[in-house]
Amino acid sequence: MNTNLQDYTHKRFNILTGEWVLVSPHRAKRPWQGQEEEISTEQRPSYDENCYLCAGNTRTSGEVNPDYKDVFIFMNDFAALEKESKVFSIDEGLIKAKSEQGICKVICFSPDHSKSLAQMTADEITKVVEIWKNEYKLLGSEPTINYVQIFENKGAVMGCSNPHPHGQIWSQSSLPNEVVKKDKTQLAYFNQNKRSLLEDYLQQELELKERIIFENDAFVVLVPFWAIWPFETMIVPKRAQKDISCLTKKEESLFAEAIAVITSSYDKIFKCSFPYSSGIHQAPTNNKDNNHWHWHMSFYPPLLRSATVKKFMVGYEMFGSPQRDITAEVAAKLIKELIEK
Repeated sequence: MNTNLQDYTHKRFNILTGEWVLVSPHRAKRPWQGQEEEISTEQRPSYDENCYLCAGNTRTSGEVNPDYKDVFIFMNDFAALEKESKVFSIDEGLIKAKSEQGICKVICFSPDHSKSLAQMTADEITKVVEIWKNEYKLLGSEPTINYVQIFENKGAVMGCSNPHPHGQIWSQSSLPNEVVKKDKTQLAYFNQNKRSLLEDYLQQELELKERIIFENDAFVVLVPFWAIWPFETMIVPKRAQKDISCLTKKEESLFAEAIAVITSSYDKIFKCSFPYSSGIHQAPTNNKDNNHWHWHMSFYPPLLRSATVKKFMVGYEMFGSPQRDITAEVAAKLIKELIEK
């Protein structure tokens, strides 16, 4: 392991966004007298009559959930994007705006209100993966949809309004900012090297073995070299695939296994239900070949030093660039040790 990276302030380059992150290893030792989050110790029941996501309950829209047994998906009752939204544009000097159309869905991972992905088996998570795959293809086939974003916010600290295990799928007519960046960098690399950017990056990481947390026959879980969040991780398929529709049945199960491993390991770090935002970045559905894309799933957890101390993106990070204290290598070593216990 390069000791310079562990002892001295430096910048790391994010090959996917073309941006830099400031790393300050010595700051991990500073005393903390800032805000500490409240961590819920509530033991949730497997069914909550007041939960609008539990099976058989009525949502605020008046719709009644079916008595679902595994995965349940429905149109978001409070969608941020609407399929029939008015089409318009404004271009008046420096005042510019465009309408945006889309479709938003909610996916309940399990009927068990007490669970999270961390408590679900790989077989149960495979059913979630199958729905993600089907919805990517279904929503992506809509003529007005050019991108499908699959994501999950876990924990109240991440703004999750309901503890029932669930995620969301937002699909829209334009490409989101982060996707535009990754589309540009991956295309440039592919045009120059005729290979996937993440395929080559993954090969280098597998040789170094400094940030690898877990791998199976089809996937690698690692802390990316340029990680911003303290315990940020990424799941990357070993085989270059532009989107999750390319997954074979076997790969669906292996992807589920990777998710089960990292989410259950997160809960062991500070012995709490570990909050995070996770999401899958994959090829747009804009009728281009997009063969330069190599899809991946990222986890961005906010906890920094304990179950109560959170990392905030403030000050320099809002006005300058992202910054982290714990190095990617230290974080990877800690998580890997928890997996191996």
